[in-house]
Amino acid sequence: MLLFLLTLLVTAAGVLALGYAYLTYSQKTVFGCTWFKASDVHEESSDEAMVEKTARVLELSEIIHKGAMAFLYREYKWLLPFLLVVGVLLMYFIGFAAGFSFIVGGLCSAAAGYAGMIVATRTNGKTALAATRGMNEALLTAFRGGSVMGMSVVGIGVLGIVFCYAIFRDPNLITGFGMGASSIALFARVGGGIYTKAADVGADLVGKVEAGIPEDDPRNPAVIADNVGDNVGDIAGMGADLFESYVNSIIAAMALGLSLFGWKGVSFPMVMAGVGILAAIAGTRFVKVEEGGNPAAALRKGTFITGGIMIVGSFIFSFLMFGGLSLFWAVLSGVAVGVLIGFITEIYTSGDYASVKHIAHASKTGPATVILEGVAVGMKSTVVPVLLIGAATLVSYYFGGLYGIACAAVGMLSITGMALSVDAYGPIADNAGGIAEMSHLPPEVRKITDKLDAIGNTTAAMGKGLAIGSAALTALALFAAYAHSVKLTAIDLNDPKVMVGLFLGGMLPFLFSALSIQAVGRAAEAMIDEVRRQFREIPGIMEGTGRPEYEKCVDISTAAALKEMIIPGLLAVLSPLAVGFGLGAQALGGLLAGSIVTGVMLAIFMSNAGGAWDNAKKYIEEGNLGGKGTPEHAAAVVGDTVGDPFKDTAGPSLNILIKLMSVVALVLAPLFI
Repeated sequence: MLLFLLTLLVTAAGVLALGYAYLTYSQKTVFGCTWFKASDVHEESSDEAMVEKTARVLELSEIIHKGAMAFLYREYKWLLPFLLVVGVLLMYFIGFAAGFSFIVGGLCSAAAGYAGMIVATRTNGKTALAATRGMNEALLTAFRGGSVMGMSVVGIGVLGIVFCYAIFRDPNLITGFGMGASSIALFARVGGGIYTKAADVGADLVGKVEAGIPEDDPRNPAVIADNVGDNVGDIAGMGADLFESYVNSIIAAMALGLSLFGWKGVSFPMVMAGVGILAAIAGTRFVKVEEGGNPAAALRKGTFITGGIMIVGSFIFSFLMFGGLSLFWAVLSGVAVGVLIGFITEIYTSGDYASVKHIAHASKTGPATVILEGVAVGMKSTVVPVLLIGAATLVSYYFGGLYGIACAAVGMLSITGMALSVDAYGPIADNAGGIAEMSHLPPEVRKITDKLDAIGNTTAAMGKGLAIGSAALTALALFAAYAHSVKLTAIDLNDPKVMVGLFLGGMLPFLFSALSIQAVGRAAEAMIDEVRRQFREIPGIMEGTGRPEYEKCVDISTAAALKEMIIPGLLAVLSPLAVGFGLGAQALGGLLAGSIVTGVMLAIFMSNAGGAWDNAKKYIEEGNLGGKGTPEHAAAVVGDTVGDPFKDTAGPSLNILIKLMSVVALVLAPLFI
């Protein structure tokens, strides 16, 4: 009876999250305009110039929306057959529950990405206009759009798990849900990353460096593809990424908890997820900034309040359900380390700190030293997060064993609703700046959106830091569940098959990253050639009298992303199968261990190096070291271009890779026994 009541409360929290997302989405915030179609324009001002600019903002917002949704439709048309075929195969070889849960998990992940994409592409124009009224209006508008993504992910995730658990009544039977979510997330992250970085690299190298025109200048043929890519990669991709981390951590904890604590062990992770939803909703209400205030501080305040409420909730339910505080300390270690990793990431990637300034000053001697300094910063940035992950692992294991590690992962991801809201706000602010530039809104509007965008780069890096840290703990929890399933008590390094698996696992993140970066390079080459062709052949394009062929650039990014995402995605799915069937369950354990170690290190390195290069460029663009148009700026742009596939394609995709390999091994474990 008590289990039923707890499940009902968790379900209510999921419904509340979706209700909050819907109410936020439906709010009328700017000029009384609901902002869905060009015909919706309603302007209170009698200034005809402003009315014209408002219409232009709406038009551009609609173009970006259509481009992003067109890509998403085409991507899902490719992924749906994959989802159904793999689901049917799982039903045949493993069982109906595994296949059914796989399909449901994939559909839930796609639904979360779809919801976030719609809202983000509808909010970017709102944010540009809100900036005409000041910093606070712009921040709140962008953050509200991001919060729809955050609440959609946690709401759909919790309800999907509850739905599958209500049908099969055994968490070991619904691990396929996490596998489906991970599969969609990997394709979405890789495909979205290739799309956005191909457009970004083409727009920067030809537009900013060769042609010398500003960022987001409407004369740049790749500018629309670049803005579409911000949503495709950083909204849909990041949403799918944290969705699969979120649900996998909960399912892994439920599976381990069943064998150790019965129904209490199953329900505790779900209860923590429900508390996290309530904490995130409360935290969002504290994100506001006075004029002249610090938007970054406002976002941190909301995150800290969310974490604080989560800690109090875990204290109460740990005591009520288990009669002690052991699991509270495990959850606390996860929450604390998640927040601390975000803070450490900010130190290495924010323009307010020394690391980014050192990279910017390295631009005085050219792009080579910019790249060297950025690589060094990225490598150094792995140290403290790894120490923190190690500390969380030891603390959580001491207080709760393997189940404690799983609960630490749940604790770290319990603030996903807030963390993803903060993360998704970044690309909305970035798009708002582009729209403001193309619509010729007043210069002070662009200053506001640029400030929000720079903070958004840091919050995006913090979100990636949280995703990577949680990936390590979630992968450990999934590994523990796999080991329990195949009765693997230790990894024997004297066994040559295990050593082979270990080396293969250590190699795979490097191969995966190479494939992803090369895919961005090939797509970017095609984009650069197209942008150069248009500058050369279209009369009047540089004078602003000729219209660039934006659609061709959008099509190049779309086609490249859909083609290039296949091989990296299949690598993650097929590698555990090949090692499991070829070398056995112990060797597969070695594969997972090797991939976790190198994957986490490489992901932190690439994500933070890329974020630091990006903000070093922005530091110069703010007027430091001579500002835009200088050799220093050109060198920083080259560094940023190298960092683009690091931070937005290969780096964040790696944490999905290690979890997908782990959950594939867990779901298919019966075949390897």
